[in-house]
Amino acid sequence: MQELSRHNQNIRRKILVVDDELVNRRLLGFILGRDYDVIYAENGIEALDLIRNNERTLSLIMLDLLMPEMNGYELLEIIRNDANLKRIPVIVLTSEKSAEVKSLQLGAADFIPKPYDMPEVILARVQRLIELAEDNIIIHETETDDLTELYSKVFFFQYVKRHDRYYPDEQMDAVVLNVNRFHLINELYGRDTGDLVLRTLADCIRGLISDTNGLACRCESDSFYVYKPHSEDYDHIIKTFTDKLIEAIGFTNISIRCGIYSGVDISMNVEERFDTALVACSNLRGTYTSSFAYYDTDLHEKELFSERLVTEMDEALSQKQFKVFYQPKFDIRGDKPVLTSAEALIRWFHPELGMVSPGAFIPLFESNGLIQKLDQYVWKEAAVQIKAWKDKFGLVIPVSVNVSRVDICYPQLSEMLLDIVHSNGLEPNDYLLEITESAYTDNSSQIIDTVNKLRDLGFKVEMDDFGCGYSSLNMLAALPIDALKLDMRFIRNICENEKDRRMVKLMLDIAEFLGVPVIAEGVESKEQLDLLKQMKCDIIQGYYFSKPVAPDEFEKFIVDKKNSL
Repeated sequence: MQELSRHNQNIRRKILVVDDELVNRRLLGFILGRDYDVIYAENGIEALDLIRNNERTLSLIMLDLLMPEMNGYELLEIIRNDANLKRIPVIVLTSEKSAEVKSLQLGAADFIPKPYDMPEVILARVQRLIELAEDNIIIHETETDDLTELYSKVFFFQYVKRHDRYYPDEQMDAVVLNVNRFHLINELYGRDTGDLVLRTLADCIRGLISDTNGLACRCESDSFYVYKPHSEDYDHIIKTFTDKLIEAIGFTNISIRCGIYSGVDISMNVEERFDTALVACSNLRGTYTSSFAYYDTDLHEKELFSERLVTEMDEALSQKQFKVFYQPKFDIRGDKPVLTSAEALIRWFHPELGMVSPGAFIPLFESNGLIQKLDQYVWKEAAVQIKAWKDKFGLVIPVSVNVSRVDICYPQLSEMLLDIVHSNGLEPNDYLLEITESAYTDNSSQIIDTVNKLRDLGFKVEMDDFGCGYSSLNMLAALPIDALKLDMRFIRNICENEKDRRMVKLMLDIAEFLGVPVIAEGVESKEQLDLLKQMKCDIIQGYYFSKPVAPDEFEKFIVDKKNSL
């Protein structure tokens, strides 16, 4: 911090000398004038006027105590009680030792005794006091967040460390608070409303810790860290915060989530404690049944497991621990179901963990961007397999592969897919691309442009998980797709649930209107198959025909198809 002051030594600071004796004013002016701009006042009233007019540029006040009209004590009192003026340091000029205690109590920073017989000492003390004052201003300006007036993250961590030194036996909680869908509040209601949300939440946090040894900071955007004495009543705390937010903002669709590392281990690094609470908070993202979560042993083990999967992914790819399985799709429009294509589904056979569930690693890789590596691996493996079956059986069995949102943002996506199919002697229409409905709705213009380019190159595009997103009918009419794939959740209870049955019929009618075939996945029984066939569904995928199987086992379906030709 001191280096910042020294870097500005070429700037002449302004000093106010307040003394009713002309000789004293001239003497101090002579001592200080070579290095500083000096202004003068004969009494407290005149000084106060100069201070107010120069408050932004004044670096120091040198103040005599015994003056007419307004003495130095009275001026010190005014300065101390003015938030804008009290940043200016004051050196009291006195020959009375008894005046020092009272002056200190009123906010004086230093003393210079009269007479002024040691100019070098005066200059050194003036320079040092100005440096300290400027450093304090810099510290104050970076210590707190401008919007919420809570600590900044860096100072917060330092104060937490100091707290632990002074109160090592106090049981504390590390808490992370976030506002759900905060970016939407800014987008829908404006940044002023977003700022009001943050200030209100900061006020709630201040109220929570005001009577304790608690500390709080705004970490970033809508994220707050709180270090507070241990509590068991977070349900009440979060409800109180939410009620105050609703009252301040005026609408009810606002909520917060809270991650808690309860009873922290103070031997753990401070940043790690809040990373731990952040894990618990992040696990609540997209969940509306609970507003707070504790970091516990199960969560810790899950985190370690996830970290291991991330760390070992590259090695697993190089060792081909990932295997591509294939689930057949059957066209049911004729008298007899006919194999029409397959979906490529990834499986991880770990040498120590055994088969890792796709539900464990796919969402994990989607959240950190690693899914792109995995997708590209599947694309290449699937293309090689299509070519192998073509060479062996003389038939092309199209295979659908997943294209994630991350993939769609890749500028060379089209070129990469073309290279994969052409290097295996295939055509783009031998390769089916599945893109989820939610991807279309998240960034519709970019998705549509990318999909149009892919279709122009000859690729067929299927909208996956249709029915679980938020596509409007107007959007559907404009979306470039070659097939709709119904989400399996609609199929699961189609025979028992009238509502699900009517929903499926409605989606089939939409597909007919759009002129695209429908693929129903998750079909497990003949009753479901017969009902879908009756509803004029086109293609079926599910355990009724086969679970996902290894390539050699899938070949029996190809043999059956070839024999039926």
